[in-house]
Amino acid sequence: MAPGGRADWAWCCSEAARDVAAGRADQGIVCCWTGTGASIAANKVPGVRAALCVDAATAAGARTWNDANVLALSLRLTSRQILTEILDAWFSTGPSTAEDDRANVDRLIDLEGGS
Repeated sequence: MAPGGRADWAWCCSEAARDVAAGRADQGIVCCWTGTGASIAANKVPGVRAALCVDAATAAGARTWNDANVLALSLRLTSRQILTEILDAWFSTGPSTAEDDRANVDRLIDLEGGS
């Protein structure tokens, strides 16, 4: 439950994202029925790069190329088996160190400041 007693997805997901942005958590996992609202709420927090992932390949790509730090999930679409695959991919994959990949992530960070 988020501060103020709200258990709605917008409050809980943004609070989890704040924990990541503030360094209280290395990564976060947020969810709602479709996962879309969870990812939108998390991405409103500066310093967060939330990725809605429906399979392991997307999760691995989000970590590799986007240095995503918040995983957004759909409660409707994600079976136990798919969840296991997504989590395994998410936690076993790190961000790319390739110059072009880092440049893209740096551009995302610049965009937060309005550049």
